Amino acid sequence: MTKMLKQAMAGILTEVEAAEMYGAFDQIGNIIILRVPDSLLSKRKTIGEVLLDKVKTAKSVYYQSSPVEGDYRIRRLELLAGEDNTITEYKEHGCRFKVDVEKTFFSPRLATERQRIADLIKDGETVINMFGGVGMFSLVAAKKKKCHVYNIDINPDAARLCSENISLNKLKGTVESIEGDAAKVVEDRLQDTGDRVLMLLPERSDEFLDHAIMSAKKNAIIHYYCHIHAEKKDQVAFLAPQHFLGVVKVKSEILGAKIVRPVGPRFYQAVVDAAISK
Repeated sequence: MTKMLKQAMAGILTEVEAAEMYGAFDQIGNIIILRVPDSLLSKRKTIGEVLLDKVKTAKSVYYQSSPVEGDYRIRRLELLAGEDNTITEYKEHGCRFKVDVEKTFFSPRLATERQRIADLIKDGETVINMFGGVGMFSLVAAKKKKCHVYNIDINPDAARLCSENISLNKLKGTVESIEGDAAKVVEDRLQDTGDRVLMLLPERSDEFLDHAIMSAKKNAIIHYYCHIHAEKKDQVAFLAPQHFLGVVKVKSEILGAKIVRPVGPRFYQAVVDAAISK
């Protein structure tokens, strides 16, 4: 929490409770999404009302009452304060995005990683984004580079919003929104197509790795996202490549690995960049 918000919570939360709330919310456009520890659930309405009052750009505050789950990667939200409207516009890296925070997966905490991937892509590349959501990674890339991106998502709301977001932005490259299961889409129409493949589903990357390889050209780059347990943060850059090499079935060269973000105590989302040969 910022200093301003901590001061606003004085008298509502103890110092210990305020520390528990640190980093527990995201702002997406004019919507705040709040994660509340069990010990503070009884105070969530009050916390939401204070946030709405102090964050002048916010119109709604929601409590995330379930984890992101299911094939559609969605979460349940409870309105705490303000307007009951889960649709907002979010801006990042010169792009505009229409987002429905209840019906689609979205995280503002991946902004730095979206820029990193866009910087790596070269003009003329074909990119397959296997779990593309509303098109965040895809459009940021196509805004900067003359590439073609296939943005695949099984969630019809995400695919629809991706199509709307394509029309909202002036791009150097092109993005094609495809609704469907990534494995089936690859089998049906995208075999041996991608110069670069994004696997932005860390909890299920192993399950889809064979299809990522199927979608790739003979000498392509795969960006493999995974979850890694590590006692020390600096172990992740070693453990993530070891995990990838243990599951990949083609010759691979590790180009790099890094933490994308922490997701829990000694638990990290990581990415491995690997060149494959098949």
